Amino acid sequence: MNITMAHGSGGDATSKLIEEVFKTEFHNEYLDKMEDSSVVPGSSRLSMTTDSFVVQPLFYNGGDIGRLAVCGTVNDILMSGAVPKYLTAACVLEEGLDVEVLKRIVRSMSETAKEAGVSIVTGDTKVIEHRGNKESEPGIIINTAGVGFLDGDMNMGASYIKEGDVVIISGNIGDHHAAIMKERLGIENDRIMSDNAPLNEMVRGLLDNGVRVHAMRDVTRGGLGTVLNEFASASSNDIYIIEEKIPVSDSVRDFCSLLGLDLMYLGNEGKMVCFVDNEDEEKAVDIIRNAKYGENAVAIGYVKKAAAIPCLVLKTSIGGERVVGPLYGEGLPRIC
Repeated sequence: MNITMAHGSGGDATSKLIEEVFKTEFHNEYLDKMEDSSVVPGSSRLSMTTDSFVVQPLFYNGGDIGRLAVCGTVNDILMSGAVPKYLTAACVLEEGLDVEVLKRIVRSMSETAKEAGVSIVTGDTKVIEHRGNKESEPGIIINTAGVGFLDGDMNMGASYIKEGDVVIISGNIGDHHAAIMKERLGIENDRIMSDNAPLNEMVRGLLDNGVRVHAMRDVTRGGLGTVLNEFASASSNDIYIIEEKIPVSDSVRDFCSLLGLDLMYLGNEGKMVCFVDNEDEEKAVDIIRNAKYGENAVAIGYVKKAAAIPCLVLKTSIGGERVVGPLYGEGLPRIC
């Protein structure tokens, strides 16, 4: 069966689609009430985020748009130091989409939500005309919102970064970007695999074990170069990173060399960068390496007070230094 415009009418076809696809996979005490909104237990301090996902292809080596939607939303909440609890999911379906494809995506969302310890508590479904040409497959757009709770008076962010802080990356850069690009180009290389993953275990490990984390950010669109430029500007500090210490797989490095891509601007969907007190460097790296998805974590740089305009400085493998700017223009292809 394929999606038809009737599935977006709000009538019987819509109800059956929601019942057979979404409710079946997202089953929980809040969503099962099937109201227009969910009433859930709360907290005095919330972290909230929203995101939309349009990646093509819908399925790729290591993941799919459903897993990506949950991971991207959960990780945004985690980066504020909050514990993710609830997600919403709105799906915009193109007419003609195979229901079996939709079921596969929704099942992936459900499995990833369970892994991340969150509940999808409400959502929406709309159907639109197929906007591609006759040869293109009908697609799906997923919009999410997420809510997490913060404990006590904990605060973190760019304004808390200070001179002497250590910069830690949780693993190899560029995996997700390379995985999407090689699918789009029709390049066969099973060793290049997306890293889309929820980062709960490493984040909670750091915070629950007293590591003085001053800021965190998941390394997504724009890559490491753009993320660290944003931190430098917002904190009024220079950030120095050491080229030889930046972790990257041989497959992704070779892929970038072949296509002339700069690794500093390739995005991930399962890596984070964090700034910690220099006295906690060894402890922080050890915690992340022993957490799920963090086995290649390493300290890659440090923070210095900016003498002039704050910038990101790469200490190169041949002993020089160069300023690395943010990504300019379009980072192709879209990775989320």
